[in-house]
Amino acid sequence: MNKLQGLTFSVPREGADFRNVFADGEAFGQPFGGAFEFIFLQQEIISLHTLADVAKRLGVKLELVPVVASNRIQFLQQGKIDLMIATMSDTPERRKTVDIIDPDYYASGTNILAKKSEGLKSWDQLKGKKVCLIQGSFYNKELQEKYGIEGVAFPGTAEAYAALRNGNCVAFAYDDTAIVGEMLKPEWSDYEMPLESILPQPWGLAVKTGEKAFGDFMAKTVTDWHKTGFIQQLEKKYSIKPTKFAMDMMSKYK
Repeated sequence: MNKLQGLTFSVPREGADFRNVFADGEAFGQPFGGAFEFIFLQQEIISLHTLADVAKRLGVKLELVPVVASNRIQFLQQGKIDLMIATMSDTPERRKTVDIIDPDYYASGTNILAKKSEGLKSWDQLKGKKVCLIQGSFYNKELQEKYGIEGVAFPGTAEAYAALRNGNCVAFAYDDTAIVGEMLKPEWSDYEMPLESILPQPWGLAVKTGEKAFGDFMAKTVTDWHKTGFIQQLEKKYSIKPTKFAMDMMSKYK
């Protein structure tokens, strides 16, 4: 690995703003200044800081490659990226196609965005109430069957957020890391994420199948993140609600 001159990472692509801020692949010495941090703070700040730490440990230049869910694994298989850190859920199916590193580095869960005036404190309070959902989300079935919500499904988040603002639902159930980011916008100042997150989905980072030396290095790096509380420090710094996953992993590896 000492021969590496640069390291190519994948990052989730939320929109065209990415090209305007960091399109040339130049390394950055002081990570996340100005607009760059603002754009990615919504969902990806944990992933971005972890990849910056990897580059620092290796002493290499960094190139960010925007990906979407449909092409990120393919990019890794084709060698277009060296390391995938892109909020990817760790599943048995994905482990068949790329080498997902143990341990997982982070996790997201399911929570709700709701008006503070609703006074929601537990999932049981949602029984029989209309809750906005995204069509096809894995958690829809459990929320309906276990907690008795009346699901109102939409094709995308824009429609779901609009329905919530218009009062068509008492809450919007979604990924908690995305909700945290959305709440940074001033238009959500009267809303909150009040419940304990459920249905945690661990996030794995991955290397190309067969890259054992790099995979071993990344396994040691992720373990060190948990051992030192690096992930929890990021949660605190960016006012991200502490996750049980980060606390459990620190207890396991300290």
